[in-house]
Amino acid sequence: MLLGVVSGLTGNLAKTLIDEVSHRKKISQRTFRETAAGIWVNKRSEATNYKGQLLGGLLDFGLASLGGIGIVKLFSKTGRDYVLTKGIISGITVGSTVTVLLSAFPQNKVKPKDAASNLSYMLAHAVYGVVTAAVVTTLGDPSLFDSKPMNNYLSPTEPTTEEKYINQKQAQ
Repeated sequence: MLLGVVSGLTGNLAKTLIDEVSHRKKISQRTFRETAAGIWVNKRSEATNYKGQLLGGLLDFGLASLGGIGIVKLFSKTGRDYVLTKGIISGITVGSTVTVLLSAFPQNKVKPKDAASNLSYMLAHAVYGVVTAAVVTTLGDPSLFDSKPMNNYLSPTEPTTEEKYINQKQAQ
């Protein structure tokens, strides 16, 4: 859980940086924080003020933490290979799901409707996924990524981290 939260928050820092640059260069109509704040506030002016930005940021970072936990689960089930591919796919999947959920609320009047904003969000979420995946595979204990047997009849094709450790101790 802690690894997921830390990696999700780190990935979200990179996503927020991309989102800010995109908004300042007028590629995106609004930041992701504004869209997230739109769930609780009625007007765009409320979503863009300090309190709205804080509210949207808290929701954004909370959802990023949950996404990080999911990405840890993905890597623990499938191994830590193909970090870039798994990171991009999981980041876009998590981000698109969150964007759809935020935009689906009928009271959200601050949702982006243009293609450029949504493409910018997808790029930012891909970066989120890659950074989150990199943190997971770098900071995660090797035992987290051990392959589990598919059934009780076949033994794993690779030794687990514990077996490797025991074999090293016996060799010494």
